[in-house]
Amino acid sequence: MADITSTIFGIHANALSLRQQRLDLIASNIANVDTPGYKAQDLDFATALRHASNLPGAAPLGDQLEMAPSASQPGSAPPDVAEIGRLARFQRDEMQPALDGNTVDSQLEHAAFAKAALEYRVTLNMFEGRARSLMLAITGQ
Repeated sequence: MADITSTIFGIHANALSLRQQRLDLIASNIANVDTPGYKAQDLDFATALRHASNLPGAAPLGDQLEMAPSASQPGSAPPDVAEIGRLARFQRDEMQPALDGNTVDSQLEHAAFAKAALEYRVTLNMFEGRARSLMLAITGQ
């Protein structure tokens, strides 16, 4: 089923899933702004998308991700976008050290969430446009 989705929607199917994962991480950061010892996390979207779409030039995602090149071989399973998103996570550098060890900067997280939400909406619009084009081709209306 993932092959049909990637054939029909191209890179946008993987992008939508990865953007959702990034929004979830940022929302978790915001929710844990007052949690002692919590480390802010983010997702390297560009690298994860390259791996999920088997594009050349993807930076390594750790020792575990040697599956991306082999996933492009005939007969092999497509890469698991959720796993790639998990491997593309990283801890954000702390801007201002806190006494309790929390590295979440509330203003930075809110700005990152707004930007990520906008990027998600743009990807969703592209996805919807492709679906509309396919419906038009199928129904002729």
